Amino acid sequence: MAELKAEGERIAKAIARAGICSRRDAEKLIAEGRVMLDGEPVTTPAVKVTPDNVIVVDGKPLAEPESARLWRYHKPSGLVTTHKDEKGRPTVFASLPKNLGRVVSVGRLDFNSEGLLLLTNDGEIARRLEMPASGWIRKYRARLFGRVTQADLDRLATGTTIAGVVYGPIVADIERSKGNYSWATVSLKEGKNREVKRVMESLGLKVARLIRISYGPFQLGQLAEGAVEEIPARLWREQLGIGRKKHVEAGSAKKDRRT
Repeated sequence: MAELKAEGERIAKAIARAGICSRRDAEKLIAEGRVMLDGEPVTTPAVKVTPDNVIVVDGKPLAEPESARLWRYHKPSGLVTTHKDEKGRPTVFASLPKNLGRVVSVGRLDFNSEGLLLLTNDGEIARRLEMPASGWIRKYRARLFGRVTQADLDRLATGTTIAGVVYGPIVADIERSKGNYSWATVSLKEGKNREVKRVMESLGLKVARLIRISYGPFQLGQLAEGAVEEIPARLWREQLGIGRKKHVEAGSAKKDRRT
């Protein structure tokens, strides 16, 4: 096993930056024995690497990371946000343009949910965007079935616990109602699995349609269903407080060591 180094970055982070997968999935690859470092199997994600090291995943050397990029995608209903589905359902990634290359999603949208999904070729960027610590608001439009008042929705503002799962504060406002159907805007920070649907069910409501319209400062806007549009790097780098210089220098240093 290669000797641990004090400098460098964790190997799972390096794999994520190369766009292969998220850092969490990179740790799974390591646990499954699918990652080699300088010809030796990696047994722990705690190993640190530098541009001098050779990382191999599934028998293929890790490519030099490209410049990080971020896209807006209007996910249609009826797609799962995974690269492969055990049930054979159509996936988001199989539906994307082939020239996009290998990308990962920032969080997920359920099979029947639609709207804004952020995509990136840098797994580390995806992780930073997903973290609740970022404080970014996820905003949805929800079509609700069942009788509901604004007072009912206001109860969600202090958070709720359902089947032992704690959900943070949710701000929900009724846009309009007709009979048993209502449209409401729903804003939250964490975005746990099926959070909106489960919380609304606790109020006796069924979510008939769920559309994510924004993720932090990024808006769905008029992006057509199924369309993909790149977000200019200067915009999202400013939002994350990332300078381009650091990424350019890292790539140049790696290239210099190979020449």
